[in-house]
Amino acid sequence: MSLNILAVDDSRTMRDMLRISLTGAGMIVTTADDGIHGLEILEHMQPDAIISDVNMPRLDGFGFIEAVRKIDRLRATPILMLTTESSDAMKAQGRAAGATGWLVKPFDPPKLLEVTKKVLP
Repeated sequence: MSLNILAVDDSRTMRDMLRISLTGAGMIVTTADDGIHGLEILEHMQPDAIISDVNMPRLDGFGFIEAVRKIDRLRATPILMLTTESSDAMKAQGRAAGATGWLVKPFDPPKLLEVTKKVLP
């Protein structure tokens, strides 16, 4: 059984790196280029986990996570923040929004896989 991951990031390069890293581990990766696009995709997708950037146009990662947590069927879906931000205040804001975990860019592919697998049910 393959795991479905939604990766939300405004950087095409980062989306490609996430796709390559996770599909190499047998996961199915769908990408979105910002929070609004991510919510549109989630209308037709039930991911096993979500990875989201923080700083994005239209709807940032915090707003995206808060919106996801309001969708009943996605309340327990693990959400990892993947961002260049690493301050304790930002991490606290992520937790308050509903993030499950936090990874700092640039990411190490093995570490990404380890953390992703750790939060999956």
